[in-house]
Amino acid sequence: MKLDEVERKRREALIADEYGGMSPMYEAFYIHSIIYAAERSETAFQRFDAAVAASEPPALIFATVQEGLTHAGALSRFFWPMKRENRLSVARGKRLRGAFLLNDESALKWRRLRNAFEHFDEDLDQFLLQDPVGYFFPSPMVDDADLADEFLANIFKLVDPHQGICIILGEKFEFHPIRAEVQRILSLALKMDDNGSRL
Repeated sequence: MKLDEVERKRREALIADEYGGMSPMYEAFYIHSIIYAAERSETAFQRFDAAVAASEPPALIFATVQEGLTHAGALSRFFWPMKRENRLSVARGKRLRGAFLLNDESALKWRRLRNAFEHFDEDLDQFLLQDPVGYFFPSPMVDDADLADEFLANIFKLVDPHQGICIILGEKFEFHPIRAEVQRILSLALKMDDNGSRL
């Protein structure tokens, strides 16, 4: 049965204020959700490693790193919720950050990279409005990230597996720190799950 608005707000306030954003009996739901997102991210990164080792086509290699980072973005939202005006999600995020030893310096909080994937279409519109000149590389590439530093190179998607850099519309992003944080969180979440699904 769906709650009416007044009761929903009352429960949100109670859980935010009394329980730090989540009722203790429901911690397992958050732990399992975090495990799912972290495992999907790490599995994609493992496919990325295999694709690089097998010299798969650049489009496939780029797709696997993009998938890993997209799942890392979903994981990030548990700790830094988008709806900052919602007391419940703010309290939940704070509690989870504490349990997983995260602070605002965490690579997982880097929103620029996640936004670059989520808003690629809009960013591409703006990029092309600038009348770029030079050489255009519209297809995904696997190459040295320094290629993007060339003045006339217009790179849309490039991944440098050796330096751990992903380039989107000419902007460089490091992904090794994000992957390391995903692995750390996954390890902690699995231990929590083994210990009765408690934070």
